[in-house]
Amino acid sequence: MYYGQRLYGWVMIRLLPPMPPLVFARFDNLSDAKRHSQTLKQLMPDAKFLIFLDIGLPIEQEE
Repeated sequence: MYYGQRLYGWVMIRLLPPMPPLVFARFDNLSDAKRHSQTLKQLMPDAKFLIFLDIGLPIEQEE
């Protein structure tokens, strides 16, 4: 994970069955993500979105 992604800890995922989930947007705080989600629900009432905290676990290095 690079520095720019660490600034945005909240991730919005759009569910598009049968395709894999798509990272739709990144936010630096939960309230911005929720407001964006509410707006999207008005524009696209049938779309499915998830918001979650992206903790960005580091990849273990091989020895």
